[in-house]
Amino acid sequence: MTVKQLSLPELVDACRDLGVPAVGLWREPVQAYGAEAAAKLVRDAGLTVTTLCRGGFLTAIDPAERAAALADNRRAVDEAATLGTDTLVLVSGGLPAGSKDLRGARERIADALAELGPYAEEHGVRLAIEPLHPMYASDRCVVSTLAQALDLAERFPARQVGVTVDTYHVWWDDTAPAQIARAGAQDRIHTFQLADWTTPLPEGVLNGRGQIGDGSVDMREWQGHVEAAGYTGAIEVELFNDVLWARDGREVLAETARRFVEHTA
Repeated sequence: MTVKQLSLPELVDACRDLGVPAVGLWREPVQAYGAEAAAKLVRDAGLTVTTLCRGGFLTAIDPAERAAALADNRRAVDEAATLGTDTLVLVSGGLPAGSKDLRGARERIADALAELGPYAEEHGVRLAIEPLHPMYASDRCVVSTLAQALDLAERFPARQVGVTVDTYHVWWDDTAPAQIARAGAQDRIHTFQLADWTTPLPEGVLNGRGQIGDGSVDMREWQGHVEAAGYTGAIEVELFNDVLWARDGREVLAETARRFVEHTA
């Protein structure tokens, strides 16, 4: 998504040229290209897929809507397995229309995980609950902190359910370092993502993630937290930014690679 203006073949070529060894993919371009074809494209380029994003949106009350969400998440697991990644990132979903019941929404997420976790494990895929900044709680994700994400994840084996640590969403939370340690002790840090916090936020706030180094987040500090917790996996950069998307994608990817080197250990 950092360079969504690039097609999958363009993305793969640019990663290979820049020496980027792995890529996190999103479902929409994968589905448009075909999961098996996308897997072959990445594999033939010598790249690996770190994660697939995203599953989730599991808070619906209506039985038909819940059934549809579960079916879609099973398809997402299938796609992740086809791509060869062991991690499906979950954005859990916001409040259903007319509801103000955050606790009930989180319980419906747990109910869904009870069904999806074993299915994911059968396919060699882990579910990674991503807490989103509280400004998204109403419409996108009722899981706003790592503590809330871990409270859900710990109901299930770590080989089924863990968490995503995304600097954009947790940098403000002074309890997050302790929660990262808690997650690491249980082998539940399934992926680690970088994005900076810049203000003012754009209208709609969704596409306000800043390029690494442009904002308020100390990337080395957060990298230190996850590594101290035992995380040794890939580090992803995930930027939603209209200004970056309007630029040449290869240029943005090269800039992002440089910034990553400059601002991580």
